[in-house]
Formats: sequence, structure tokens, C-alpha cells
Amino acid sequence: MISGLDHIALAVNDLDGAVDAYGRMLGLAPNWIGGDGGARHAWFQLPNMALDIIAPHGEGAFGDTIRAHLAAHGEGLWALAFTTPDIEAAQALLARRGLPGTKPHPVRSTHDDGRKRYWTTVSLDRAATGGLNILLTAPPRDGAPWPLSEATSPGPVTRLDHVVVHTANPDRALAIYGAKLGLDLRLDRSNENWGVRQLFFHCADTVVEVGASLKRPVSDDPDGFGGLAWRVADIEAAHARLSSAGFDINGLKTGRKPGTKVFTVRSGVPGGPALIIQQGERP
Repeated sequence: MISGLDHIALAVNDLDGAVDAYGRMLGLAPNWIGGDGGARHAWFQLPNMALDIIAPHGEGAFGDTIRAHLAAHGEGLWALAFTTPDIEAAQALLARRGLPGTKPHPVRSTHDDGRKRYWTTVSLDRAATGGLNILLTAPPRDGAPWPLSEATSPGPVTRLDHVVVHTANPDRALAIYGAKLGLDLRLDRSNENWGVRQLFFHCADTVVEVGASLKRPVSDDPDGFGGLAWRVADIEAAHARLSSAGFDINGLKTGRKPGTKVFTVRSGVPGGPALIIQQGERP
């Protein structure tokens, strides 16, 4: 039903400023800037997903939706969109599983140079998704994959490693992401030293990591987006590049997962801190 992570949408007030910040952090150039419906957006296309940065612009229903989100929550992750090869069948199956959504509807984006893109999407009911904005997205209407963003500097990000979701109810998360969306639960672990229970759901070659505090009681409070972890092939080059660019970063260290090296971009991009990770062979 779900074949991968299509894109992650980020709501911001200043599109140009956010594109500049993410372009410098990712070491990539956006491959699409345009919009419709009262909003403009920039699209960074990576091999396993895309980052869609959206800001209100003019009048329109979509822009009003983004404005309302910014007023209520501020800048940050707005939506998680999963790819499905048959969006009508997926929408019907999820409705039977207790995840109702809108009917599939077309989306259009007009590039600043006049080119147009079209795709189809479904918005799932937030009351059933734990409070998060989760979308289903069909492949591009013309069947051709969108071109990858080009690297602009050494040590660029090569793909998204994982997205973090915070939940107050891990059993609810297991039902939503595992039983209903059908993602592959690879690991369920609790660590008293870290004070957290972590659920790792694989979605093609991306991971949705759901974290729950062991220090707070389970509740029906809504879930929230926790952040993004970006993978690089040369973490030393990425660290040097971001340091010279003036980002607030910490030092390189060994990651929790065996064989990994990580550092954190603590500020400088909308949406909160970002983890930069280099995967390695297990010892």
C-alpha cells in the first residue's frame, strides 16, 4: 500500500530565508520554486524523499491553511506524506482500518518560469492519526520521477535518514503506523537511562522513529513532530562546511547506533535542530 516516504512539508514565514538556510545546510540547490493557491514553495529532491518548504503568498485556500498553522504552532514540520502506487485503493483501505481521509484530489504547482507540476493527494483525518498531518501522495502524474537537487558544496546531504515523531501514547502509534499504515516495525526498545521508548518503522529506505517518554504517563495528548536526521557520506567534510558557514553545531561524536558518527545543527534553520549522521559498518 505504502511504497515510501514521498516528502516532508515544512511551514515557514519567510520562504527566501528558509530556502537559503536549508540550501546551505543541505549543501543542495532546490530544483523547484513556485506555487499556487495562496502559497509558494521550494522543493529539495533527494533520492529517497523530498523536503517541501512552504510559505503563505497572496490569497488562496492553501495559503490560509498554512497561515493558520503558523499562527497556532509557529514554523516547523507541517506534514508527512507517504507515496502509494494506487491512491484510491489506499484511501479506501485506510478508511476501513479506521484512518479516514479526503477523497483523492489533484494538486498543481506552477514554477516561477511557468512550468507546471501535477500530483494527487489525500489528507488523513488528524483525529485518527494522533493529531499529525499525514498525507498520501500518488506518483507524479506524467510518470517521470522529478530530478534530484544538485550539490552546491562539499559534504552535501545525500538522503533523509529518519524523521522523529514524539508520542504520548506508544500503543496508539503502533496501531497507526504499524497496523493501519502498514509500515514495517523493526525495533521496539525501552532504555531507562535515556528515559525513552523508541519504535522504529521502516518505510522503504527511510525510518519513522517514534519516541515516548518513560517518565510521563500514557495519555491521549496529540503527537508532535520531533525533527529530522540527514545522512551524509563524508561527515568530516559536512562538519567543516557547516562550521565555516556559521551554523551553531556541536562536535563530532559516536552515535547511539553502532558504526555511526553524528553531530547536531542546533540552530540556523527553521523547524528546530537537525541531526547529521554518517552510517558505517557495524563493528
